[in-house]
Amino acid sequence: MIAYVTTQGSRIIKQGRHLVVKADDGGTRTLFVYRLQQLVVCGNVQLTSQAMRLLMQENVDTVFLRSDGRYVGRLAGAESKNVFLRRNQFKLLDDDTFNLRVASSIVEGKLINQMRVLQRLRRSRGLAQVAKPIDTIRQCLNRLGEVAEVDQVRGLEGAGSAAFFQGYRCAFAPELGFNNRVRRPPTDPVNSVLSLLYTFLINRGYAAVRLVGLDPYPAFLHSPEYGRHSLPLDLIEEFRTILAETLTLALFSLRVLDSDDFFTEQSILSCVNEKQDDDIERACHDPLGAVSGEDAAAVEECESELFDVPDLRLAENSAEVGARSGKNAVRLRPAAFKKVINAFEKKLLTQFFHAGAQKRMTYADALVYQARLLRQVIEGESERYYPLLLK
Repeated sequence: MIAYVTTQGSRIIKQGRHLVVKADDGGTRTLFVYRLQQLVVCGNVQLTSQAMRLLMQENVDTVFLRSDGRYVGRLAGAESKNVFLRRNQFKLLDDDTFNLRVASSIVEGKLINQMRVLQRLRRSRGLAQVAKPIDTIRQCLNRLGEVAEVDQVRGLEGAGSAAFFQGYRCAFAPELGFNNRVRRPPTDPVNSVLSLLYTFLINRGYAAVRLVGLDPYPAFLHSPEYGRHSLPLDLIEEFRTILAETLTLALFSLRVLDSDDFFTEQSILSCVNEKQDDDIERACHDPLGAVSGEDAAAVEECESELFDVPDLRLAENSAEVGARSGKNAVRLRPAAFKKVINAFEKKLLTQFFHAGAQKRMTYADALVYQARLLRQVIEGESERYYPLLLK
């Protein structure tokens, strides 16, 4: 179970072997630690030292986000005891041939998924203007087998992603103002949702990496940087399109979200349109993001706890960050923030047929499965990493 605690001013305390969330208004919710896989704490939420100790003892990945969804940090439990695996990870950082092979596989999976989403958009919506971006991505894929250095792989990934967003933006209404990918700060509703979903996805990627015993710092596509967990970034590249980008498109296309669900520093919109839960279900099962055409949109009851969210406020340094792009940050309103969390968790619990595993699994399980495949490559049990691909 993944629990999201978003009620500002609430406290999480330990009672016996359980955790209790206490809100200022006197409301309480119980979290059963033995069921928790991850606890996500958003904004001004306090954890007592006893609660933190229990979470670490039970090895529950605990993530701290700002109220606008930006990553802050996490509680670190015990490191993996397999020192030999971790030593091998660091040794492979100096193996240029190995790095090139793994990085190429990761980027190949990402580019194929991006191209196939654009191809689906061209067929289903008649978007002729995505033809050129598709050709550009195809050219990047063709050149991928000719490169000799990881830096060249990164360059092709960047060129392919730029082409993808040139086509991807055509699927959104012009009034949303989405022209290209902007990260810090997100300057339009689409970028705001993408940034939030990427944050959630990276957190799940981190949990998957730790679950299979890998060290999150050394990676192969993303160069090591001081203090950065690079391996989860490698793992989620193929999932960005499958989970975040297709879900974002479905949420706006089905009008689960619209411009009234967002605000900026200077213009806070006054109303939030309420959407029905079945609209969220449709967005999570939009065929554009299905791995294969015959996949059933079977989703079990979402095992996540979602707590009420107060009015979101911009970070203290948001004006400084906004100055980089000359625009103010665009943020999700509270009700919309909850909808995105709910949609993401439901999407993760969607089942599909995994061709490599030859069985049905959820996207959440697939993240762990792909992390295990990556471990097999690191340990030399498998020659190549096979990414998850859209069909």
